[in-house]
Amino acid sequence: MNILVLGSGLVGGPMAIDLSKNKKFKVTVADIDATSFKKLEKNYQVRGIQKDLSDADEVKKLVAGYDMVVSAVPGFMGFRTLQAIIEAGKNVVDIAFFIEDPFALDKLAKKMNVTAIMDCGVAPGMCNILIGYVDKILDETENVAYYVGGLPEIREWPYEYKAVFSPVDVIEEYTRPARFIENGQPVTKPALSEPERMNFLGVGTLEAFNSDGLRSLLHTVKARNMKEKTLRYPGHIEKMAVLKNSGFFSQEPVEIQGKMIRPIDFTAKLLFPKWKLNEGEVDLTVMKVIVEGRKGRKKLRYTYDLLDKYDPVTGIHSMARTTGYTATVALNMINEGIYTHKGISVPEYIGKQPECVKYMLQGLKKRGVIYKEKIEEI
Repeated sequence: MNILVLGSGLVGGPMAIDLSKNKKFKVTVADIDATSFKKLEKNYQVRGIQKDLSDADEVKKLVAGYDMVVSAVPGFMGFRTLQAIIEAGKNVVDIAFFIEDPFALDKLAKKMNVTAIMDCGVAPGMCNILIGYVDKILDETENVAYYVGGLPEIREWPYEYKAVFSPVDVIEEYTRPARFIENGQPVTKPALSEPERMNFLGVGTLEAFNSDGLRSLLHTVKARNMKEKTLRYPGHIEKMAVLKNSGFFSQEPVEIQGKMIRPIDFTAKLLFPKWKLNEGEVDLTVMKVIVEGRKGRKKLRYTYDLLDKYDPVTGIHSMARTTGYTATVALNMINEGIYTHKGISVPEYIGKQPECVKYMLQGLKKRGVIYKEKIEEI
């Protein structure tokens, strides 16, 4: 089985490593930056190809020679890349998290007999799977909430934050309006709004703020109330609000010495060195998923907790582990014929099949990513 991973960065690389451990797989990574996969070629059973993945026609030609694909390209390239993969008739697991509507490709995927799993990371991703799972169990789902954040273990002033992903992508969490469901109706609230403090075992007190992470859940799960919040160390919200309200995150160009510059590009350029998560730095991923509803005469609450940390043995960061391994386990699940849905699949579709949820949780546990479940009557 020939597997192709598109993108060999901080998440694509660990996914390639994990897939290469399956003796049935021959793994190739493709990236425009050859230096990103040289280390993989040297230390693992992984082959690298230098390729400009921004050219969808080239992607379609490239993937034609492989059996299955994992897409870890930047979000702005994600939709076109996924379309090219589907046009080539290849099953795919995607973590590009693009903003376009993936279901615009559903008809094409069905026509090409392709299984395409979208948003298959940690959040979106495993949180959707767990929410979909509980929603299927309950007779009526009333409340859905999840809180998630990737953080450095060591807090360094002034931001006390490190990013696995591009600062521009992170900044979107602070600028894009958050879409929720309240009392059965869609509502929109500003990003960074409604801060609250929460305590997490093994981490301490974090602050949570509104962010736009529900994505497909807004349309696939019928709950009376549903929200997503991002977690940071206390004090981070105020710093981001100052930058936001001062215009540093604006996408409207301003003139500086005769040149038009978008403030967000300037800000990202300054923040990247300060936010970059360097090799060997310990990061952690914390997530809490809460789903409440009725089953018969009982009102139940399902809670799932995740606390994952950088693995010093492999040198793989937690955000890469929790995001990437969700995708690689899903690819193995497709390969084994356990998940067979044709067309576009958002992760909550997986949650509707208990055997798939069991497979995902067990596969992640084998890789040291453990979700703790608690069920209580309320």
